[in-house]
Amino acid sequence: MAMIPSFFYNRRGNRIFNPVSAFDVWDPLKDFPFSSPHSLISRENSAFVNTRIDWKETPKAHVFKVDLPGLKKEEVKVEIEDDRVLQISGERNVEKEDKNDTWHRVERSCGKFLRRFRLPENAKMDQVKASMENGVLTVTVPKEEVKKPEVKAIEISS
Repeated sequence: MAMIPSFFYNRRGNRIFNPVSAFDVWDPLKDFPFSSPHSLISRENSAFVNTRIDWKETPKAHVFKVDLPGLKKEEVKVEIEDDRVLQISGERNVEKEDKNDTWHRVERSCGKFLRRFRLPENAKMDQVKASMENGVLTVTVPKEEVKKPEVKAIEISS
């Protein structure tokens, strides 16, 4: 059982199999304008770079939830680009060190993060709302109502 790769389990530990997930590699830094992701952000900070985001679709909206513990809303940017791209970015700065302090463990991540999502055609780009509460950013993108096709009965002549 120890030989089974982790992609056979979802993040809550439930056993699932998605053969595509093993090949679905997304680079969160591909849109940064620098050549090497490690030139600005070290591997130790990669947990913050790979900020986790949930995206769900309800009948009325697309809802994004982002875990950003310890960040203030002023440290986060939510932007919409012309081609229906939602961009969420921000930065957690390194704590200032005091020469008299002795660090025993440093596990909290710092650095920049950037996530981009192409929104579907039905997204109302001019009505996007964002709020932040208890370290969780919620971005709501309303959807246009799907117009049901009008059905017209045609009389059949003999």
